[in-house]
Amino acid sequence: MEIVRDIPKLKETVKKVRAEGKSIGLVPTMGYLHEGHLSLLQAARSENDFLVMSIFVNPIQFGAGEDYEEYPRDLERDRELSLSDGCDLIFYPEVRDMYPEGYSTFVEVEGLTETLCGASRPGHFRGVTTVVLKLFNLVSPHRAYFGQKDAQQALVLKKMVEDLNVDVDLIIKPTVREPDCLAMSSRNKYLTPEQRKEAPLIYRGLEEARKLFREGERDAEQLKLKVKEIISGSEEALIDYVEIVETRGLQPVKEVRQECLLAAAVKFGSTRLIDNVMLEV
Repeated sequence: MEIVRDIPKLKETVKKVRAEGKSIGLVPTMGYLHEGHLSLLQAARSENDFLVMSIFVNPIQFGAGEDYEEYPRDLERDRELSLSDGCDLIFYPEVRDMYPEGYSTFVEVEGLTETLCGASRPGHFRGVTTVVLKLFNLVSPHRAYFGQKDAQQALVLKKMVEDLNVDVDLIIKPTVREPDCLAMSSRNKYLTPEQRKEAPLIYRGLEEARKLFREGERDAEQLKLKVKEIISGSEEALIDYVEIVETRGLQPVKEVRQECLLAAAVKFGSTRLIDNVMLEV
């Protein structure tokens, strides 16, 4: 496996791979890998001839006061973990190479980015779409892999690919969970022992609401109240949002009469966790 830091070397490598008629899979990450990332690597490895993983903590998707400086970084740990899943190349660029002096071009998907995490984190998705499109241009992947935990991100990226005619297939894989059902996240390491004990209440609340939905409840407020009731059982939890949105435009609904996303963002101390489940009619 090769670790490539500079853009010309990356472009030279993927150009050669493409010329050999090989398919390229891309797994974009910010590093500090967990089983969720590894499941994406495994899927990409099984479906492509050449596997690229990017590791880049993208500064423009972090807002003021967020955890950019503290975000966990450990390249050697990530390298060892990715070796077992057959990664061929890790792209590990410098910020100055991705955003050189005078950089002033950004990608923004309107509408889908104004609710859920977009409302709580202004500018976040502009940073995500910009860096992902740059990675698509640099790696020229046939397929790119993302997790369902970041459901809004996945829908935003699908819209970007569709609108800008990007020649890549987006593959969205299921959320990978800890044994107690907490969604795996690099940020879980920030949690104190007590916070870690209570964090699975997020998924428990989502699942209890989904159970009510399957039993016939269609009123969005009642379903959201069930989630909030369960999460509020934690003294450590501060709810950012619990929302039900339709999956095409991510707009809130009053009644669940079509496929919807039930999503939550919750802070435990300074650690913000997200999770979601689908409500399928």
